[in-house]
Amino acid sequence: MGEEELDDYESTLELALVQEYKAVVGMFDFAVETDRRFYLANSVAVEVRSSGTPTLLEVILTDAWVWDMYRAARFVPSVRVLTFRDVNIERLPKEDLQP
Repeated sequence: MGEEELDDYESTLELALVQEYKAVVGMFDFAVETDRRFYLANSVAVEVRSSGTPTLLEVILTDAWVWDMYRAARFVPSVRVLTFRDVNIERLPKEDLQP
């Protein structure tokens, strides 16, 4: 596979992922962004696991969708993230997401 073919393949995967995101975003209550991934979830819990520097956070997501174009299954029942980095959690506005 040449470089141009690979670029076309990745562009096709990314477009399909964007379309899937638009189709499923209304099913979720939260958008969660970590340094490695973006998630949609219906439940989010955050616990501080160590209060030293840097602080270790544990983020538990349930009923989640993972933004990753290389995953075969993006819907997952639960996700556990351990991170020393920032985590952004936003409640999604339901009225703005309906078509």
